[in-house]
Amino acid sequence: QVQLVESGGGLVQAGGSLRLSCTASGRTLTFFRVGWFQQAPGKERKFVAAINWSADKIYYADSVKGRFTISRDNAKNTVYLQMNSLKPEDTAVYYCAADPSPLTGRGVQYDYWGQGTQVTVSS
Repeated sequence: QVQLVESGGGLVQAGGSLRLSCTASGRTLTFFRVGWFQQAPGKERKFVAAINWSADKIYYADSVKGRFTISRDNAKNTVYLQMNSLKPEDTAVYYCAADPSPLTGRGVQYDYWGQGTQVTVSS
């Protein structure tokens, strides 16, 4: 079993930056693919970014490409999402998720999910 905890959310002005962290307990994340997802009020959960266990395969949603960067530190059992040039439309609850199967794309099928962290971008 893997428990995931997101942190780093908050309120930021448009153009600002935040770094989200996703820390695992229970098992090492080393051989898991990890994804970040966003869910705005009244909308479906959407893919944001994903990284494979060795960090040599990464996918981004078109809406965040060039602004967000996903990375991982397996020694710290943590995956990060650096968010720059934030826009009001980035406002959402951000979830991280982990799965032991190989990373093949921008899918939303993950076995383990965190509780989410709120990101609010003011205009």
